[in-house]
Amino acid sequence: MKLLPQEMAPVTPQMQALTDRYLSPHINALTDALRALRHAVDAQLKPAMPEYFGKPYPIGRCEPIARVALNLLPETMRSATDPGMVALRDFLLAGGEIRSIWGILRGRYFQNALQIGALYVDVGNDTVDPKKPQIEILPLAESGMESVRDIAHCAAIAASYWETEVYANHVIPSLAPLLPLLTAPPNQPAAPQLACDYMIALSMRDGFRDAEAWLASRPSPPDHVAERLRAATPAHLLSPSLALGREQALAACTTARAQNRHLDMAWRDARVRDYLSIRL
Repeated sequence: MKLLPQEMAPVTPQMQALTDRYLSPHINALTDALRALRHAVDAQLKPAMPEYFGKPYPIGRCEPIARVALNLLPETMRSATDPGMVALRDFLLAGGEIRSIWGILRGRYFQNALQIGALYVDVGNDTVDPKKPQIEILPLAESGMESVRDIAHCAAIAASYWETEVYANHVIPSLAPLLPLLTAPPNQPAAPQLACDYMIALSMRDGFRDAEAWLASRPSPPDHVAERLRAATPAHLLSPSLALGREQALAACTTARAQNRHLDMAWRDARVRDYLSIRL
C-alpha cells in the first residue's frame, strides 16, 4: 500500500545496511551537525514565532522546526566539510532516504520528526520540554513513534495531550469528511482537527467511512464551543444548527464518497482553503 504523507517508511534491509554503514558509526558527529543546523533554524523561526499561546519559542513548534530543518539540509550538505554532514551526504548519495514523519510518540503526544534510513531523528526534541536536548537520534524501532491508526486513535491522543474534550464536527459540515473532530483546549480557540497531510490522507484513503462513523457516533459540541467556532468561521461554511449540522456532516461523507472525492486532490485542496479561511 502506498505510504501516506509523513507516514513512517518500513525499514528495508537495504536501508538498514546503509544506515549501519554510513550513519551509525558517526552518530555523535551527526548530532553535532544537526545541532548546528538547528541553530540556523532558530535564527529564522524565533523572531517570527516568539511564543505559542503564551509559551516562549520553541514550545509547540516541532512542526515548523522539522520542516525548516528539512528545507535547509540540501544547501547545508552541499558545502559541508564537518564529519556529520559529510556522513549524511554520503548516505544519501549511496541511495539512503530521508523523509518527514508525523505520528504519536510514546503514546503521549503528536510528533513531527525525520526518518533518516533506519533512524528516528528529532531536531525539535525541546519543543515540549525546553530542558531536554535539542536533538534526539534513536533507531526508529526503539523511538516509540507510531502511526495514527484511525480517527478514534487520533482523538484519544488529542484529548490527553491537549487536555481537551473532543467532539464531532457538526458545525462546519463541508469540512467534516476531512476534519471530523472538534477540539477546544483551554485558552485556545475551538477548531476542526486535524488539518495535517497525514490525517487528511487517512480520511481519504477509506473513502471517508471512518470519518462518517465518528460523526455518527460522537456528540456535538456544547453550544458555547460551537458558537465560539461559528463566530470565527465564514457564514457560508456553517450549518444553521447542530442538529441539522449532524445530518449535513454525514451527508457530506456519503456524497463525497459517491462522487469519488477521495481521489480528487482539487476538491481536497479547496476544502483546505476553506479551513484556512477560519480565523483560528
